[in-house]
Amino acid sequence: MQISDIFRNRRPSISFEFFPPRTEKGAKSLLATIHELKELNPSFVSVTYGAGGSTRDLTHQLVLRILQETSIPAVPHLTCTCHDAPEIEAILNQYAEAGVSTILALRGDPPRDRPDYDRSQDIFQYASDLIRFIQKFNHTHQHPSGGFGIGVAGFPEGHPETQNRMKEMDYLKAKVDAGADYICTQLFFDNHDFLDFRERCHLAGITIPIIAGIMPITTPEGMVRMAELAAGVHFPAKLQRDLAGLEDSPEAFAGAGTSYATEQCRELIREGVEGLHFYTLNKSSATRQIATDLGLGGSRP
Repeated sequence: MQISDIFRNRRPSISFEFFPPRTEKGAKSLLATIHELKELNPSFVSVTYGAGGSTRDLTHQLVLRILQETSIPAVPHLTCTCHDAPEIEAILNQYAEAGVSTILALRGDPPRDRPDYDRSQDIFQYASDLIRFIQKFNHTHQHPSGGFGIGVAGFPEGHPETQNRMKEMDYLKAKVDAGADYICTQLFFDNHDFLDFRERCHLAGITIPIIAGIMPITTPEGMVRMAELAAGVHFPAKLQRDLAGLEDSPEAFAGAGTSYATEQCRELIREGVEGLHFYTLNKSSATRQIATDLGLGGSRP
């Protein structure tokens, strides 16, 4: 099924993001999580791609296992950094043969072990370049589903490398014009940021589906790590107030964080969000609770 069909047939869609484990123990644990979340009847799941393509093989292996063991549509991330055209074409061929129908096209981060990495030497400078290459692949290769659908990233709170918000929207529009089919946003905790971003997209002539990235906060350590990894992420005062004083009570902290995310999703659904994409950190409990409370997917409140 094409990604456009998913958004046409289901509102809101629900989807989950996973990262490829580096050990067999981690892989078994994740597969158990995926089977638990399968009960929610997700529209698709996505699999991340490490900085500089560092998890290339692990990402491919996890995508194959998801397709073979669950039949859930799997959307692999694919990045520009450190890849030339023949490598990208080989990856696309592998995914086409495996039955993958959608790619999330990203610029990607430089390799963590190469702080002096020169992006200017990359064949694909921006995600829009990668999107055009995928579209060219679609037109020149036989693909069982008729060609890859393409997702791209959006940043409701602003891209950390682009201070000019007008330019930032120009860059997003360039990705859409290059052939993107949907936008998946970075995580956010203030719905105003998402709703304003969505309206600015519409003003810029962007009409493809925009799905909201949601990450429930379940541990104090996770909140700190999130602040370090997601540059510029905004933790609203209400969220901080809800979590204040609960650091020594893991169950209460997780409950408060999950309740906050549930209310976030409830409001977004009222506002007509086209999809909810949960950043799971390879765990299932918080996402399952939110879906159950809201009656999403195959869950029942």
